[in-house]
Amino acid sequence: MLRHPYSERVAEWTSITLSELTSGGLPKFKGKKGDNDGSETAIHLLAFLRPVLSTLPSSSLPTITTLLLTLPRLGNPYLAQSAYSILSDLLKVSIDDPTSNVQGQLEDILQAILSSTPSKSDMTLAPSWINVLGNAMLAYLAAESDACASRLGHVWKAVWPFIESSEVAIRKAAVQTLDSLVKCFTPSWVSAAIRDDDKSKSALNKIITQLEKALSSLAFARSIPDLLAVMSSLISGLWYRSGSPSSPTAAELLLTPVIKKVAELRVDRTFEYKEAADATLSTAMRILGPEVMLHELPLNLEPADRQAGKEPRAFLLPMLAQPHPSPLTHFVSYFVPLTERMFDLQSTAESEGRQSEAKVWSVLVDQIWSGLHGYCFRNAELKTALAPEFSQLLSQLLYSQPGLRPSVLKALKVMVDTNVALASNDEQLLAKLPESIRADTISPEVASANVLFLRSQVESWLAVLFNVFSTLGRDSQGAIGGVISTWASIADEKEIGKAYRKLVDLLKQNMAISAKTDGPHTSSGPTESGSLTAVTQDLVVLLLPYLSSEDASTLFELCLSSEVLESRDNAVQKRGYKILGKLLESEKVKIDAQTIFQKLDTLVDGLSPAAKKDRFALLTLLLPQIPSSGLHLIPSIIPEAVLGTKEPSEKARNAAFDLVVAMGKKMAEGGVVKRDLVDGMDEGGAGEATANVEEYLTMVAGGLAGASPHMISATITAISRLVFEFKDSISTQMHTEIFTTLLVFVSSANREIVKSSLGYIKLAIHTMSTEILRPHLQQLVPALLSWSHDHKNHFKAKVRHIFERMIRRFGYEDVYACAGEEEARKVLMNIKKRKDRAKRKKANNVEGDEDEEPVAKAKPAAGDAFEDIVYGSESELDDSDDEHQGPSSKRAPQRKRETSGARLRVDDDEPMDLLSGAASRITKILDDKGKRQRKPGQEASKFKTDDDTGKMIIDNDNDDSSGENMGEDVVGTAYREAFTSADGFTRGPNGRVKFNKDTKKRRRENNDEDVDMADGEAGTGGRGAKRRSEVKFGQEFKAKKAGGDVKKAGVDPYAYLPLSQAAKKKGRHERIGIAGKR
Repeated sequence: MLRHPYSERVAEWTSITLSELTSGGLPKFKGKKGDNDGSETAIHLLAFLRPVLSTLPSSSLPTITTLLLTLPRLGNPYLAQSAYSILSDLLKVSIDDPTSNVQGQLEDILQAILSSTPSKSDMTLAPSWINVLGNAMLAYLAAESDACASRLGHVWKAVWPFIESSEVAIRKAAVQTLDSLVKCFTPSWVSAAIRDDDKSKSALNKIITQLEKALSSLAFARSIPDLLAVMSSLISGLWYRSGSPSSPTAAELLLTPVIKKVAELRVDRTFEYKEAADATLSTAMRILGPEVMLHELPLNLEPADRQAGKEPRAFLLPMLAQPHPSPLTHFVSYFVPLTERMFDLQSTAESEGRQSEAKVWSVLVDQIWSGLHGYCFRNAELKTALAPEFSQLLSQLLYSQPGLRPSVLKALKVMVDTNVALASNDEQLLAKLPESIRADTISPEVASANVLFLRSQVESWLAVLFNVFSTLGRDSQGAIGGVISTWASIADEKEIGKAYRKLVDLLKQNMAISAKTDGPHTSSGPTESGSLTAVTQDLVVLLLPYLSSEDASTLFELCLSSEVLESRDNAVQKRGYKILGKLLESEKVKIDAQTIFQKLDTLVDGLSPAAKKDRFALLTLLLPQIPSSGLHLIPSIIPEAVLGTKEPSEKARNAAFDLVVAMGKKMAEGGVVKRDLVDGMDEGGAGEATANVEEYLTMVAGGLAGASPHMISATITAISRLVFEFKDSISTQMHTEIFTTLLVFVSSANREIVKSSLGYIKLAIHTMSTEILRPHLQQLVPALLSWSHDHKNHFKAKVRHIFERMIRRFGYEDVYACAGEEEARKVLMNIKKRKDRAKRKKANNVEGDEDEEPVAKAKPAAGDAFEDIVYGSESELDDSDDEHQGPSSKRAPQRKRETSGARLRVDDDEPMDLLSGAASRITKILDDKGKRQRKPGQEASKFKTDDDTGKMIIDNDNDDSSGENMGEDVVGTAYREAFTSADGFTRGPNGRVKFNKDTKKRRRENNDEDVDMADGEAGTGGRGAKRRSEVKFGQEFKAKKAGGDVKKAGVDPYAYLPLSQAAKKKGRHERIGIAGKR
């Protein structure tokens, strides 16, 4: 194993530092700091040691372990916790790395840990101490299992008291450690407990007795769920069988009384922890099996049991649906008669009008049959259980009981899969089985015998499954199709051939009926015989992997017939092409590619649009089988593939693109194209041509002379894809010819052609070199500018994006120089201005500014590079159509404030799901008053901060400071000031002037007058209008008869002002809320 070159030096330094800490050798400071200096240094050292522990040499671990055990003696709880935590990590390393030298110290480590037991209420130290104890035992088990088992009783006794702790974290850690101790049980240690007659000598029996007493002890009342979790761990750990595979488990022999006690608690109406009890009983059902559990705990569900006063245990039925060791014979002997009696009770209740009671019996029957597959994992006597009577019952349920059908199908599948995996001993198949089955299972010999028996039943079961499959709808055929495939996988070739021939006969019969009923003028919709034909084809598809080469060849010829590929039923055509493709993939059929291409070419007239995807896929699979001398077949399918790139169905388009690219790759492999063998070129001595990509592009480019705009548009799209795919294989001259040819179509009058041409131009700007494109800018720019004002088909946005890319690659000056008239130049100027404005906006973006809109994130890639270039990646700038933004644009924020309500929050990282979790994506843009919602920290950002301390500086002055407001105040109140202020005057009746006196009362009234006047103007007016004074900070605490402050309602005479109120604009006289400190 590679080690860091400094790992040894780090380990040495760590050991030396730890030894100095534990011996007190580090220098200490005087005073209080010196008392804790050693512990703090050790804490920092342990924080450093944790991430590097796994990289240290294994030879240094014993020394570090010894030193870590001495750290708890320093008396620092946190230091002790860190030491125990690192010890846990170190012990885990020793388990993973057997070469470490820690194993020899495990006995001493256990002794040291057990000698320093913490308090049951120590939240800091107890969980770490408990965890390190469990990890130490697991490491001890890996080193010496017998020695570890000898210490189990002592360690269990040390951990057990923590189960009754009042702290949840401590109890949880104790449960985890006890679970680790259960994993340390060895077969010899368990066998000793089984042989113990008086149940008091062995440590395991003492543990079980202790647990049973704790369930009824008042001291463990709060710990009942933890005790039940420990009980589940014990049951899981005691799956051991001392004798043959049919002998009882240790859990059955030792824990049955405790399990019965848990069941009694479960039926007690006052018991609170029913879910924990259900989990424990479910574990017991998985380990012991229903046969043992129901013998000790009867269900008591029938009326006779209820009349006898027995408590029903219907809660056990859902626990059947899990793997367990009980054989299938128990289900046949116990549950089948029980469900028959329940079904009779259900029928009686329905006939007598007791619908609620009938529903109860129906639910119970469903729960019982849902547990059928749990009996199919471990069957030593499968032949006895799956007798003809029981098989007939299962068949009837598949036919007549749709509600029970999924349970029966799952059981049939599990029955085959489990026995095949156990018989083969394949690790990958065994890994799919449940862990409990892998630990306690049947032998491979028994599993092989079961597979042989199931193989003898394949014919009858396939017949039943085929019949059920044909009666189900399309949405319900998936589950039964999987079961058919599973049973077909174990069948002999002879049985598969027999089933296949029956299906083929049925297929031919249905096609004959369909041909008679479908006349030349009948509807193209599927008839009943047509749907049966499609269902039969689905069954054939399920058998395809297991057919012989001879049967595969006959099936290929059948599906290649016109009756299938020109059927009026779309489903029949689709499945016909799909079967042909799967047969080619299986390589079981030897074909002549030229003959098949010619045959398929004659069937194209009757092709259904729904079958085009599968036809394109079939042609793609056929291409590799064309010899290098048969490349003249490719031109015959180019028109079909090119037109397929314009199909409405996305899957069909993708398949057509794959076919176009596959033909290009086939031509790139080399060969000879015999032009005289191509349709339409057999005259004039065309000769031969060497196959390559450029020759193929020449063939495809022939579609540019098509009679319809649709064909021309599809050809341009196909050429775009080929240029993208083979851009490195195409010469510069060919690139230039393609570009100049397609540039002509940008000026076309047909919008469909222009749309495809713009896609190619965008692709060329992205992928082609500037040397090829620069000579053509003089023709390209005016052609694009002619569509710059056309909003239809998003041409304006597409052109704008192309210009953005061109400016980025060639520079603004070069592109601008190619623009012709003045109006066209304005378009480029507008793009440049918008781009510069976007840059400035991004640069001037200030965090916390409520008027600033967030910058939009780039759209995530769609997954297909070609479609991202041609159809995606629209303009990165704003989509506003205002080319000359004037002062009117400043009103946009005001219009935004006028709108309110809920909006959808956009998340570019994932698609919006309006059915799940949509409430969490709805945000309230504006509040009820039309204001933007405040962001976290928005109010605090309005205050100044002190440079030295970083504290906010809050100004309590609410007076208006703006000159404009002061001017308005002087003009509006000059007359009133002359009469009321301390500097004013009045005239008496004789005209004599009397100056106002400057008294304390007048000054106080003068200060409050501004607020009073404002209130008067805002109110209703009149002599009776009340005058309100301004509420000042701390007004509540002002004394009435003294000059100081007093305590009011237990609140101190100093207060804290909420930031949201202090941050309001100055001059607003509103009531202030005070957050007092008591």
